[in-house]
Amino acid sequence: MNNSARIALAEGIGTMILIVGGPGTAILATGGFFESGSVGVLGVSIAFGLAPLSAAYAIGSVSGCHINPAVTLGLWAIKKTHTKDVPFYLGGQIVGGLLGALVIYLIATGVDGFSAEKTGFASNGYGAHSPGGFPIGSAILVEIVFTALFIFVIASTSRRSMPGGFTGIAVGLMLTVIHLITIPVDNTSVNPVRSLSTAVFQGGWALEQLWVFIVFPIVGGVLGAGIWRALVPADDA
Repeated sequence: MNNSARIALAEGIGTMILIVGGPGTAILATGGFFESGSVGVLGVSIAFGLAPLSAAYAIGSVSGCHINPAVTLGLWAIKKTHTKDVPFYLGGQIVGGLLGALVIYLIATGVDGFSAEKTGFASNGYGAHSPGGFPIGSAILVEIVFTALFIFVIASTSRRSMPGGFTGIAVGLMLTVIHLITIPVDNTSVNPVRSLSTAVFQGGWALEQLWVFIVFPIVGGVLGAGIWRALVPADDA
């Protein structure tokens, strides 16, 4: 298997881990449709942090464990990802994300009466589809600012002076914090593929609002990477 194929496969597996771990927890374990109790915002936030932490140690040595187009494009903008590899990162992420969402969908629909359209399927949204009723402007600001902070942390873990082996911990904890803050606003994206994966199965309003959660995380990702590049000395980049 050549390196490009390895990147695509690794990113597919890693993104699948993220989707079954994050949205999967939100869909199956928050006490919405199902009567099994609820892990709440704290539990979902922890799940979203643990999933990429685990994936980082599984596939980090193969692809760097981007599992997020905003990460790939942010790192590409500061020349930490080769242009020729970008399509394989993005392709693997999209396929893996959709497969992960399909697994959760098949599990959930095993219960009579479950409807991804009616429950929202943990999709990102604003206005009437925001958990806290926040408008589109709030969702846009959240996605730019918190994706920028997320990618800033990720880029920081790639510097030469970063102790080896701690990347997954830093990234997982940062993603947990981001979800704790922003789930009430728009269910937290900071990852276009995370948003795409659930929106496809929701099939209605989530697809209509999806553009916000594709465009603005990418804007934030490039911004955060650019700030990191401006801040860090060249000999430590």
